[in-house]
Amino acid sequence: MLALMAGPAYAQQQSRSQPAASAANPDSPVVLDQINVQGEGVPGGTLLNGPTTTRTTRQELDREQVQNLSDLANRVEAGISFNRQNNSLNIRGLDGARVLTTIDGIRQPFLIDTRISRGAQNAFDFDSLSTLDLLRGGSGASTLGGGALGGALAVRTLDPEDLLRNGRSYGTLAKTGYDSTDRAWFGSGAVAARMGNTSVLLQGGFRDGHEIDSKGSNKSIGATRTAPNPSDFNQYNFLGKIYQEVGDHRFGLTAEFFKRADRTQVRNNTVSLTGNFRPGAYQSGEDVERNRVSLTYDYKRPGGFIDEAHATLYWQRLKRDDLTNAWRFTSIVGPYARDNSNEENAYGFNGHVLKNFQTGVLSHRVTLGTELRTTSLEQYSAGVDNCPARPASGAFAGALATCNNLFTNQADQPKIDGKLVGLYAHDEIGLIDNRLRITPGVRFDWYEEKPQDTPAYTNGGSRPVGLPPSSSDTGWSPRIRLEYDILKNAPLVKDVTVFAQWAKTFRAPTADELYGRFGGPSTYLRTGNPNLRPEVGNGIDVGLRFGNKQLGGSITYFHTNYRNFIETYQVQAPGVGGLYPQGGITGYQNINRAEIQGFEANGQYGFAPNWLVRGSFAYTRGKNKDNDTFLNSIPPVQGIVAIAYGTDVWGAEVSTKLAAARDDVSTVSGGTGFNAPGYAIFNASAWWRPLPQVADLELQVGVYNIFDRKYFDAVNVPLARPQARDYYSEPGRTVKATMKYQF
Repeated sequence: MLALMAGPAYAQQQSRSQPAASAANPDSPVVLDQINVQGEGVPGGTLLNGPTTTRTTRQELDREQVQNLSDLANRVEAGISFNRQNNSLNIRGLDGARVLTTIDGIRQPFLIDTRISRGAQNAFDFDSLSTLDLLRGGSGASTLGGGALGGALAVRTLDPEDLLRNGRSYGTLAKTGYDSTDRAWFGSGAVAARMGNTSVLLQGGFRDGHEIDSKGSNKSIGATRTAPNPSDFNQYNFLGKIYQEVGDHRFGLTAEFFKRADRTQVRNNTVSLTGNFRPGAYQSGEDVERNRVSLTYDYKRPGGFIDEAHATLYWQRLKRDDLTNAWRFTSIVGPYARDNSNEENAYGFNGHVLKNFQTGVLSHRVTLGTELRTTSLEQYSAGVDNCPARPASGAFAGALATCNNLFTNQADQPKIDGKLVGLYAHDEIGLIDNRLRITPGVRFDWYEEKPQDTPAYTNGGSRPVGLPPSSSDTGWSPRIRLEYDILKNAPLVKDVTVFAQWAKTFRAPTADELYGRFGGPSTYLRTGNPNLRPEVGNGIDVGLRFGNKQLGGSITYFHTNYRNFIETYQVQAPGVGGLYPQGGITGYQNINRAEIQGFEANGQYGFAPNWLVRGSFAYTRGKNKDNDTFLNSIPPVQGIVAIAYGTDVWGAEVSTKLAAARDDVSTVSGGTGFNAPGYAIFNASAWWRPLPQVADLELQVGVYNIFDRKYFDAVNVPLARPQARDYYSEPGRTVKATMKYQF
């Protein structure tokens, strides 16, 4: 029963670099690596290090067969979710633009379209990653800046050093496999080499598959359908790096390319057998492409005038296209196609320096840094249909009335030129032989979003009158953290540390929230609000962490108050003055107060040689304090428990993901929250290294949701649900098989 009530754990074999004596002695304990441990260096590095940051390494991602953010939430990190409705990670009940994602320290924008509210926070390939750091809460804003309201996800891509093992001058890593969740075949390969003071890395990967499975079995056409729409996708990436070392200095050049294309044959309520849109003649799609070129500089000389310096100069382009390709059969018969495109080009510089020094009995670790960024964002909706030229009145009548809803070949927002300047300073002050540490710090940000006139916007069907004003503001993100080591090197639990921190953070409005404008006087209007103020969070974390990989864990209580939360509301009722009869005018406003609080805990225990049991737990509760309603983005109580066994040759684990029912939902804002039933899903996996002394070849198979349980991820269910209930269910029993070779 203990084995069946388990969840993701990590039964990592001992490294080959460990002394052979431990393998020769069968009674010597083997300490298994856990999930939430640091890889090389401190979790989060200098900028995200803290008591609420956890790190997952490349080896742990492979062992848990994690290849997307949903896998991470189901097998590794309790209390987080990936919202597939808007393509964003949910941390502590917040998602979308309220969670910041960085790739090699470069912030990723949350690009959404006025017509389709989906972002692209997952525009990277998991097989290209070296480490993944997850920060819960807003304390990261004091170094990373705005956007980390709920937390931050910081991923680092592979470096040559990740493949150059045991002093070799070259290394390879290859992986392939199959996942029945979306019937996907995938593969990746990486090579690295060192030649004197020069090192290089080349990595590439692909993934081809279909729709994500669910427990829906009704394949009818229309609103009664519960099976997912048939889909196909292909994804591929390329990563190249070269580094040159000159004494204590290292200079680097990185080029990265990622693209994913999804195509879906729509079978749900959008089509019908006799309607305007029919099955087989309505295809939707999404293209996401990210390109990056960056120059890096790293310096390290402990005891010098500056101990460390790190800098990145980059160009990044992120492009999203939401596509429709269809044929209308009754109203305005003929082709109907749309390409809603958002493209942001960004140039930026990130840099920070570190200095350690002593003043009397106090030790100091000072960090000074900056972020400079300039962006250009353009949105355009291209399309074709059989509508004639719009009449002078601006509204079609009679048989052509449908054309009132089909504005295209226009921009739904002006071109936006953005600027960001951030400056931060922190000092970790150590007392009592560094057992007591006090870390004050603050970051200052100034941002500006400035609309630029374009004919595509000025002549749009929403009839804008002139350009909206610029949006500019400043934000202070102070933080203070206290840590005290109650015990050091104690015999049972090693170290015991209590901590408390207070932090403020902010989130600037997105371009869509400020300037999006779609619709027309004869239909409806969705409009931005250029007068929106930034959202502000003010929160505390208090907790305890103890032990190490053999026996350890942490407990945290958090409470955050938010001001100026941005939400949609009805600006004008339908039909006022004979205008906007279909839906009136909807827009954005700030609400005064919201509150999120909860508990998080995790722990692990290597209770016998080669054995590990671990668990994690998360409880979150959130409310709109203006109207005393629940926030529908809050997940239910969740837990992950696991038991695992591993040697140098083989290992296995049995795990469970547990979630309570979610009944605390709101029916007020934009739709009804989903009342999700509780569930328990069980997983099992095993791995085998047939010839560990000859080649690092590893075979692994995992079976997830073993008992084929129907369950719902509450955060992933939309507020508006036109389909039957099971349409929104998660996958049933799935199998994943992988083969990895490293040399």
